[in-house]
Amino acid sequence: MIIRKAEFLKSSQTYTDCPQPNKPEYAFIGRSNVGKSSLINMLTNKKDLAKTSGTPGKTQLLNTFAINEEWFLTDLPGYGYARVSKSNRKGFERMIYDYLEFRSNLVCTFVLVDCRHEPQKLDLKFFEWLGTKGIPFAIIFTKLDKLTSTEFQKKLMVYKRELLKKWEDLPMIFSTSSTSQIGKLELLNYIDSLNEQLKDHFH
Repeated sequence: MIIRKAEFLKSSQTYTDCPQPNKPEYAFIGRSNVGKSSLINMLTNKKDLAKTSGTPGKTQLLNTFAINEEWFLTDLPGYGYARVSKSNRKGFERMIYDYLEFRSNLVCTFVLVDCRHEPQKLDLKFFEWLGTKGIPFAIIFTKLDKLTSTEFQKKLMVYKRELLKKWEDLPMIFSTSSTSQIGKLELLNYIDSLNEQLKDHFH
């Protein structure tokens, strides 16, 4: 898939405010500072489509983009380190979890993980929640350029072992680097194949 057109549609506070669910939708989420905006910009060939920021936790709404006028990409608030008060965090979590559970056209949720870190409790808990709700997801390892290939393979083995303690089957796993564009084609081709399977569903 080649992305010819990517445009910002709207920011929403709840899933019911998001654009009409008439196209397949893919959500991107991860802990603050995982490189989500950079990845979205890399996929769409637009330097500033998603706002990158030195301050973790900048995305505080559900931001929807229309891609090639064929599908939606939704940038979700990060979880974890956002500098927000406890009551705000509760509101965020509600917004994210309601969106993931009830957005009817959501095809897959891509959960971003920094490839340099060991499996984090917060991520593992989030995967578990997605699993119990039956929400399809895939894992995207980011910042691949920060490790050698051997280092990454070791980290990946540790991660898979950790996941297999709870999961019978592993989700799809992608490895990416926004700076060197690694993983871009695999990711877009995967989305393309899902869109292809769903085309009768949305037309």
